[in-house]
Amino acid sequence: MSVASAKLGVSGRREQLATRLTFLLAGLGMAAWAPLVPYAKQQVGADNATLGLLLLSLGLGSIIAMPATGILANRYGCRVVIVVATIGMALMMPVFPIVDTPIQLAVALAIFGASVGTVDVAVNIQAVMVEKDSGQSLMSGFHGMFSLGGILGAGGVSLALGAGVPLGSVVWAISAVLILLLVLSYNGLLTYGNKETGQAPMFVVPKGIVIVLGVLCFLVFMGEGAILDWSAIFLVTNHGYEQASAGIGYASFAVMMTIGRLLGDRVVARLGGTRVVLIGGLLAATGYAVAVWASQPLLALVGFALVGAGLSNIVPVFFTAAGRQTIMPTSLAVAAVTTLGYAGILLGPAMIGFIAQAWSLNVGLLLLAIFMIFVALVGSLVSRAG
Repeated sequence: MSVASAKLGVSGRREQLATRLTFLLAGLGMAAWAPLVPYAKQQVGADNATLGLLLLSLGLGSIIAMPATGILANRYGCRVVIVVATIGMALMMPVFPIVDTPIQLAVALAIFGASVGTVDVAVNIQAVMVEKDSGQSLMSGFHGMFSLGGILGAGGVSLALGAGVPLGSVVWAISAVLILLLVLSYNGLLTYGNKETGQAPMFVVPKGIVIVLGVLCFLVFMGEGAILDWSAIFLVTNHGYEQASAGIGYASFAVMMTIGRLLGDRVVARLGGTRVVLIGGLLAATGYAVAVWASQPLLALVGFALVGAGLSNIVPVFFTAAGRQTIMPTSLAVAAVTTLGYAGILLGPAMIGFIAQAWSLNVGLLLLAIFMIFVALVGSLVSRAG
């Protein structure tokens, strides 16, 4: 395997473009689901607790698929894994408007979640190798494209539904865009998935600072997942938004996150990772509080925007810390932090659903504000020590 790895070419501009396109694809596919949540909830007659369980099936699908993605990418290459998973995402989008029972929706969400989780891990594997080959800092830009996909996915679907485009036509259009992005990126997708650590074990138990970083990423991604899956419901129930336009909540979050990530390299260079985590966490906590206590619908959107700005560069700082630590090999540490982190964006919303059913959605969002204060305080210490 090491001999084969030595023969692998060095990725260049074509691979960098393909990586950006696949991050765009991943963000668009995931965010397109956000405006569909109220429709799916109404269609299957689910209450908040049932919706939380349904979202849990999405998370479980991803969690089951994600650990296997590294193994599959090592064996078949990033290209094969990304192609198969993207097709899975594209096939599931048109299914959501036609399911009419909670069980059918749970199955569809599990398959969709497995596809989303696989794409997320595979594109990050590609990104690590492409960035390393370039000798430049590219990761914030890659993740910025993911956030741009979020804007296009949530905003585009919301605008289309608000304009009266039939739901079935909208989801088929999203599937077509996903396939188009896949075709455009195909030649730049890496045919390998492991260039440096051919003898590395398939799995390693995280330890030390890697566990702490993973837990902190879990909390940050939980905060993102809550906006993805619950912002539309929140705006409909708390501020009287129409279902067709409720996706604007996630769009406002994604716009600020995109701007923050595109400026991220310069921000971290100027302020340092410790201050970025501290300020970002406190800003995100403030955003949740503003959304909950907003007296006007527009202020709720401002709150979601503050959350996006605050969270935008925290995770990249944590990945940098994971790369600096010496307890575990860098590649294995980054993989462990990625898996733990993405579990938050997929499992966290289910927890918010149970809290919303037992108390209220406001309580769930305020709990996230407390979590972000914890991230700000502990994360700033970890990023300094890492």
